[in-house]
Amino acid sequence: MQKTDLTVAAVVCHEGRYLMVEEEAMGRIVFSQPGGHLESGESPEQALVREVREETACDVRCTELIGVYLWIHPQSRQQFLRLVYAAGLLGCDDSRPLDATIVARHWLTFAEIERRRKLLRTPAVLRSIQDYESGRRESDAILSGMLPLSQHVDRVLARADLV
Repeated sequence: MQKTDLTVAAVVCHEGRYLMVEEEAMGRIVFSQPGGHLESGESPEQALVREVREETACDVRCTELIGVYLWIHPQSRQQFLRLVYAAGLLGCDDSRPLDATIVARHWLTFAEIERRRKLLRTPAVLRSIQDYESGRRESDAILSGMLPLSQHVDRVLARADLV
């Protein structure tokens, strides 16, 4: 059975623009929301705040769970399970270095993101922003009793939307 990568991502909307990263991934330059893997002992919310800071030099507060998404890489069949949260911007510090794989931080409108559809890291990027814009929010209770998530991936998978 293929291992499932458990990740978090942030939808940060500020003044009508979304915080995005341009990064090197899967052998190419792609656009995505800031996010990444959970470290040992981290809650999804803690991982999200840390990943946003490392990838964008911005500080956020996690507000609401938008959804849980499953994407299966078409060639490798690797599964990526992504918890996507709405997050409020607290501020950015351009003196902080960005992760080595990050090319740049961008603030893009929804239309600009749609125009980059072929450059998005996965279909979950656009889908989660569409869900955010439509007002979709999930109760954090869906993850209740599943911490640490790394030990309950099968239960989280059962809650995921395939994208």
